[in-house]
Amino acid sequence: MGSRARFVSLLVAFLLAPVAEPLAVGGRYLTEDERWMNQRLDHFSPTDHRVFKQRYFEFLDYHRAPGGPVFLRICGESACDGIPNDYSAVLAKKFGAAVVTPEHRYYGKSSPFERLTTENLRFLSSKQALFDLAVFRQYYQESLNARYNRSGFDNHWFVFGVSYSGALSAWFRLKFPHLTCGSLASSGVVLAVYNFTDFDKQVGESAGPECKAALQETTKLVEEQLRSDSRSVKALFGARTLKNDDFLYLLADAAAEAFQYGHPDAVCSPLINAKENGKNLVETYARFVKDFYIKEMETPVFSYDQDYLKNTTPDDSSSRLWWFQVCSELAYFQVAPKTDSVRSARINTRYHLDLCRNVFGAGVYPDVFMTNLYYGGTRIAASKIVFTNGSQDPWRHASKQKSSKDMPSYLIKCRNCGHGTDLRGCPQSPFRIQGDSSNCSSPAAVNIVREQIAKHIDLWLSHCQEPSMAGSGVNGDSQILE
Repeated sequence: MGSRARFVSLLVAFLLAPVAEPLAVGGRYLTEDERWMNQRLDHFSPTDHRVFKQRYFEFLDYHRAPGGPVFLRICGESACDGIPNDYSAVLAKKFGAAVVTPEHRYYGKSSPFERLTTENLRFLSSKQALFDLAVFRQYYQESLNARYNRSGFDNHWFVFGVSYSGALSAWFRLKFPHLTCGSLASSGVVLAVYNFTDFDKQVGESAGPECKAALQETTKLVEEQLRSDSRSVKALFGARTLKNDDFLYLLADAAAEAFQYGHPDAVCSPLINAKENGKNLVETYARFVKDFYIKEMETPVFSYDQDYLKNTTPDDSSSRLWWFQVCSELAYFQVAPKTDSVRSARINTRYHLDLCRNVFGAGVYPDVFMTNLYYGGTRIAASKIVFTNGSQDPWRHASKQKSSKDMPSYLIKCRNCGHGTDLRGCPQSPFRIQGDSSNCSSPAAVNIVREQIAKHIDLWLSHCQEPSMAGSGVNGDSQILE
């Protein structure tokens, strides 16, 4: 890459260019071409040299080779089938960046083991995943250097993530500040929470008084029907096979995810209408759950079945894997508050602990104190991290919502601004090409935050240490004083 002055001038030019709302062009992924690397199974054992195949993706169409930045887009708690064509792609084009995405260990095609027994899952943790990212970063940098016939060169890297991967993005900057110029933690859940009552409280706030009251009444009616005729009421929702408490968890999730992903009217409009016109609330909510949550949002009912979660060779492993991370490290137990809850009071701490024990056996327990001690929770002592959250997202209460030195935090306020709005647009699911924000109730609020993100990326890339060439005798060599 050229001189630092030239690099800074390029970044200034990028900053002065307007961040226009892109046209919705292209597909869901920038690329789906799979690449593979050998990843170490246990980064914390000096004697365990086992490796597994980790899948990753690269997209170079926007890269100002060879010296342009590299955007590391972290893939989180699901299979990663390509690099998402969300708003990070717009930013990559603006800054002339390559985009790379490694798949999280154990998820998708990157599993070290065929059988996901509790014993085999002991290498699944955020700490191991962070070292995966560090090793991948070094591996890919070396591959770029080999491609351009150079050695010892470091491009400027910037890290992106949403939700759990947003937390990983922040933690990566915390633990490996020399490997990235900065991070975006979109809806980054950096605070491990044991009893996450604020989750349900936010569902009620996002619903508003009328919808909240209708949801609460529906919950009580369902609980009554479960006591009198559980088979019939579960059949009404298309969830006959679930045990009662797992069924109640499904119903709580259905409402929560409507607000989490920017669909408040999908749940509230029919319930408020039914309440005003004396219609059956349970039947109305059942139609929402079946037509929207199960069908449109493609939520499999079996993912709530603890017998399915115990399966060590499931067709879809993501539910078992994420529950293991919840049960062993992060918790985020979405328990009902003691008063005024939307979800059933049966979804309590005991429910979650029993699930963990039933699915993974005794001894699997989330030590959230140690997790927050290790990372800092919302008191994370890092720098050059942007935190963003949507105002209606229940998960925002596990994120850093107050700005601090070198770590700005932005709350995007609109009635359908939820999980990852800055990168995903509105609604946040199903997928919006390039994070189209035109359907947000306040597109301007989204775009203002996006402009701030671009400014921080520009500034922090310019602050990064100038890339150096090994053996060149410049940029950081000690001076010899005689």
